[in-house]
Amino acid sequence: MFSKLALRNVRRSFRDYGVYLLTLTFGVCLFYTFNSLDGQGAMVYLAQNKNPIVGAITALMDVFSVFVAVVLASLILYANRFLLRRRKRELGTYLLLGLSQGQVSRLLFLETGLIGAVSLIAGLVLGVLASFGMSALTLSMFEMDASSLLALSFSPRAAAKTALYFGIIFLLVMALSGVQVSRSRLIDLIHAERRNEILKPRPLGVAVLQFVLGVACLAGAYAILLLFGMALAVALPFLCFPMLGLGTLGTLLIFRSLSGFVMKFVQRHPEIYFKNLNVFTLRQWISKVHTTYLAQTVVCIMLLLAIGITASSIGLNNTLSTMVGGEAPFDITVQNHSGDVETVDFDALLREGGFDPDKELSWRYDMLVYYNDKAVTGYENADTALRVSDYNALMARQGKPAYSGPLPSEYIVFGSQLSTGRLNLDCTIVADEVAQQLKPRRQVWSADYAGEDREETEKRLLQLVQPLNNRLAVRIESRLNIYADTVGNKILALFLGLYLGFTFLLAAAAVLALQQLSQGADNAGRYAILRRLGAEDRQVSKSAGQQVALAFLLPLALALVHSVVGMKAANDIIATAGKVDVTASSAVTAGVLLAVYGGYFLATSLACRRMAKNA
Repeated sequence: MFSKLALRNVRRSFRDYGVYLLTLTFGVCLFYTFNSLDGQGAMVYLAQNKNPIVGAITALMDVFSVFVAVVLASLILYANRFLLRRRKRELGTYLLLGLSQGQVSRLLFLETGLIGAVSLIAGLVLGVLASFGMSALTLSMFEMDASSLLALSFSPRAAAKTALYFGIIFLLVMALSGVQVSRSRLIDLIHAERRNEILKPRPLGVAVLQFVLGVACLAGAYAILLLFGMALAVALPFLCFPMLGLGTLGTLLIFRSLSGFVMKFVQRHPEIYFKNLNVFTLRQWISKVHTTYLAQTVVCIMLLLAIGITASSIGLNNTLSTMVGGEAPFDITVQNHSGDVETVDFDALLREGGFDPDKELSWRYDMLVYYNDKAVTGYENADTALRVSDYNALMARQGKPAYSGPLPSEYIVFGSQLSTGRLNLDCTIVADEVAQQLKPRRQVWSADYAGEDREETEKRLLQLVQPLNNRLAVRIESRLNIYADTVGNKILALFLGLYLGFTFLLAAAAVLALQQLSQGADNAGRYAILRRLGAEDRQVSKSAGQQVALAFLLPLALALVHSVVGMKAANDIIATAGKVDVTASSAVTAGVLLAVYGGYFLATSLACRRMAKNA
């Protein structure tokens, strides 16, 4: 009997409590996706190349997974409280029909187990698909054809870890549900839906004072952040805590002041206050803001963290790509540090080994770097000299303008533009005829590959070039090696940013959705009274949607203001390493926010409108 009843209740829950089940499924999907990284194409490639970043990524993901599990556990416990609150009258009816509290607890235990099993299976299925998408995203960072590494795969280790963590969470939910039911009195369960919140009016002066103090606190926090930047957490830790404290207090005071501030403002405009059902809508919304300003503050901070972490990780990822492009202008560069003793004919060397440079290389260039002699060049601030024709040839390959200044150059040319892996020499540019009077110091040979399979081309070329180290001091740097070293850092930044960003965004959206669904259910009786008083169905549904919009948009608006200031400071730090692509990071973050937060808002608004319509 209990199994059939539990199954019926769960089947009904798919429609009535879709947001709860959606949150559980997304939580499982998120947890599995980021714990299955070891089987994704990018990580497989890095592991095959014995990149040490693999161990660091795996270790950090394990650590952050514990934090994410705690956040998701808190979210699921909060959601379960919402379910129990909605079902108190139903549970009280079971007790009236003769069931004992132990039997009701057993029923809840079965229902929670069924819901957990369904969400776990659905979440794992979505997680496998999301893991495939994540693998495709990370492989797109590689400057090579990595399609062979892209495959739909299932990670037993990640699935077992996900099942373990969420099994513990669901057991905890079952235990707490049973305790809560066992401690509830029958009369409290039966009359739970009739309890109303007491709306205590606040003087306008107090509300205005709280609002002004909140703005002042936020202004102080913004000033500290913009003045000292994100580095203050390390350089000036004593300022970090006051900044966070002022920001949190300011956010709290602004939300706390809304209940008196907004109501008094709207009441002074009767054309707005008495239009349609605005009186009812504002009263209902303000009564909740009056008692849930702490939750609004927490949601606003979680949205700030979600937006800031996601945008920063994407911005840092793009900056790392720019840095790599600057360090690797050519596919490969071979520096013969013994160029003052012996130079190498690379074309002859490659042809002797069966490598045709004319067919397998799209471009190649061989040049000498000379010792600078002040008596010859008349310039003493550089150790080496470079022919202007060589410099212009390398710039032309990169699509950069040729040198048109005086000779010898009055500024030092650094090696990042001249070779892959940096030349690490300060060079002055001299005329070609002047360079003939100087002594060679180093030979630099650079090339770009012609074929699509650059890995195979590089492998064969290195087999012929690396033996030069037996008699010469040769340094070899390739774009593929630099990308392999850097892509691990890119993946780490992107994974951690998306992992934490999605977690905070999911938590914030789910908390607001569950709050609004609970309030929509509580307002069902009030909607019925409005209809009996003559209100149209369209007006009632619109009122329900407006309450949801206010609850979702106000924390988001303040979080966006926080994010603009925070991202300004974060981008200043990132920009010290390279150019920040603000447009790309903002666009991706906006897309994520629209998909997750907007999806929850739409689902919640439709559900509350349906509750109002069916009241």
